[in-house]
Amino acid sequence: MHTASEKRQTTNTNSGEKRELVLFDFDGTLTTKDTLAEFMIFYHGKAKYYLGLAILSPVMGLYLTGLMENWKAKEIFLSWFLKNEEVSKFNERCTEFARRKLPGLVRKGAIDMIRKYRDNGATIAVVSASAENWVKPFCDQHGLICLSTKLDAQNGTLTGKIAGKNCHGPEKVCRINEHFVLTGFDHIIAYGDTSGDKEMLALADTKFYKPFRD
Repeated sequence: MHTASEKRQTTNTNSGEKRELVLFDFDGTLTTKDTLAEFMIFYHGKAKYYLGLAILSPVMGLYLTGLMENWKAKEIFLSWFLKNEEVSKFNERCTEFARRKLPGLVRKGAIDMIRKYRDNGATIAVVSASAENWVKPFCDQHGLICLSTKLDAQNGTLTGKIAGKNCHGPEKVCRINEHFVLTGFDHIIAYGDTSGDKEMLALADTKFYKPFRD
């Protein structure tokens, strides 16, 4: 969590400039595909990934029918694929995924828009339910703030659990309010593509739903 002082530092601009905060969902908004699935295929290979989906199909069925909460289904998924994985190896592969695979998944129109906002001096954040481990390398590359789901680790290995809460739905707004003093901005713009973004979109003065289709 950021202190009030740290929050204020994120909003400092020249006094005469209009201060804009731009919030982007990641999966499906900036990217053409869900990066959780793409990462698991990259990390484990297609055979193990599809085997995992088959084994976890009852869980996915409960989630899709609304009988299991998003975070719970996600933790079961993460546990099957990532429990006891070494954090150092995992982070190396995440960085490699961001470098090798993400460029082919990111929408060109989204990158062009990010560059436009950045050139205009806006503060830009990616607010994502995907793991910080592979979203942050992308954000660092493009000069963006990363507010994303954190994975729990103990003694150098992943537990398969989420650290804190899944950055989805109302939690996106919580993360945004923890990181920024919103009254320090003159205009807030948000981009999303699913119901998991609706609370973030409602926070914004200007909102875009499924804006990039390239």
